[in-house]
Amino acid sequence: MVKIAAIGGSLRSGSSTYLALQQAVDRLTALGAEVTLLDLRTMNLPFCDGGDDYSGYPDVKRLQDVVKEADAIVLVSPEYHGSVSGVLKNALDLMSFEEMADKVTGIISVLGGQANSNALNDLRLIMRWVNAWVIPEQIGIAQAWKAFGEDGKLLDKKLAERFDRFAQSLVDNTRKIRGVN
Repeated sequence: MVKIAAIGGSLRSGSSTYLALQQAVDRLTALGAEVTLLDLRTMNLPFCDGGDDYSGYPDVKRLQDVVKEADAIVLVSPEYHGSVSGVLKNALDLMSFEEMADKVTGIISVLGGQANSNALNDLRLIMRWVNAWVIPEQIGIAQAWKAFGEDGKLLDKKLAERFDRFAQSLVDNTRKIRGVN
């Protein structure tokens, strides 16, 4: 079974980032993947100081352990000032090659304004730097405030189909690259 760690990079309550992450999680679960959601809003993570002793923060070990045991990762970030959110970057900085190398990764960004791919490009670069494999399918949700209904579901059928292809690609590529069923 494909094991996936899913991480959302927003701290805001009612975040579109987590609505997008839930769309991916639902589709991945439907494809038979085992998904562990790491909600940074509920985790006590320190600022990365470049060291390796975070023994006073059990959530750092949990983050590292879940990602290390996963075959794949889904990262969703709001785009803040043209890049990845600080909270997601910090969570990634608290890990190393040991946790992230050779992981198949899917990336999604959520924007309040017009579409662009800055956060997606930055996530792709970060993950490539730690020797992870980023799938070609990526999702950028522009004007996210009007992408979801009150029930949290996607309103645009074409965007929902992109999530379907994203999930299928992540599972298929993880099976091929990581050799899991």
